Amino acid sequence: MNKTFTLAHLSDLHLSSLNDVKVRELLNKRIYGYLKWQLKRGAEHRREVLDALLLNLQYTTPDHIAVTGDLTHLGLPREFREARNVLQSLGSPSRVTVIPGNHDTYVSTDWSSTFALWTDYMLSDEAHLGAKAGTNVNTTFPSLRVRGIAALIGVSTARPSAPLLAVGSVGQIQLQKLEKILVETGKQRLFRVVLIHHPPVDGTVSWRKRLTDASAFRSVLDQHGVELILHGHAHRSSLKHLETTAGTVPAFGVPSASALGRTSSRRARYHLYRFKANPRGWEMVVTVMCYSPAQQRFTEETEKDVLLPRPVA
Repeated sequence: MNKTFTLAHLSDLHLSSLNDVKVRELLNKRIYGYLKWQLKRGAEHRREVLDALLLNLQYTTPDHIAVTGDLTHLGLPREFREARNVLQSLGSPSRVTVIPGNHDTYVSTDWSSTFALWTDYMLSDEAHLGAKAGTNVNTTFPSLRVRGIAALIGVSTARPSAPLLAVGSVGQIQLQKLEKILVETGKQRLFRVVLIHHPPVDGTVSWRKRLTDASAFRSVLDQHGVELILHGHAHRSSLKHLETTAGTVPAFGVPSASALGRTSSRRARYHLYRFKANPRGWEMVVTVMCYSPAQQRFTEETEKDVLLPRPVA
């Protein structure tokens, strides 16, 4: 149990191939995202930046990779196919865990032509071993994947929302299942990492981008404990703290993995979390890898030790 586990965290790829988009595909909320892509985001999210990240991951060689949503921009089937190719470049489904984001559910879509393409990257270990595969968000999440000392717990907040809103919610069904997973993995003394797209700590994003049931979600974590929370959505590196009965839990956010960066704070980054057990609980080192436009590659930006909550005796 004293072996170090390295987890890479990336998010908000916003893959998009809109050259041949059909007008009928835009006769809904997608028209807003399409116009925003043409006016701004198309120049911001660059495939060459994502390719540089994929190359850098070959050198940092994490044990596992977590992708916390918004792999697509408009949730079009063609974008899901493109994202599937990127996931295969990242690694096998056993080494890569995916949860969806609000852009992946921009509007209600047919599961078979969208999320079904990512199923083997989202399912729990039990599903890989022969359980019935999920056919919607509620049957797929929360997911649980145990890798060494790590319990990777995927929670979906992806829901279609009204135009100009990017809110998300966990929902009561997931919260009830999440309680059981946290209790089980806590008894096994695993390092529990909750993967979620929307930030659960207030003040991270604006009201129109919020997690609507954040309070209920935080209550479950407070009751049953967690060691680390990873999210996307905010498009910037962030570190907030969630106060729980067991101690202060870090909640890390990462910028878009494909962002050229209108400002340096929004430039593409991914994080490496190296954690291991010690006699008092857990210790962790976080390394931030940042894209350098001048060098056209990712380089180490910062590295720091992070205080983690001690397990309840």
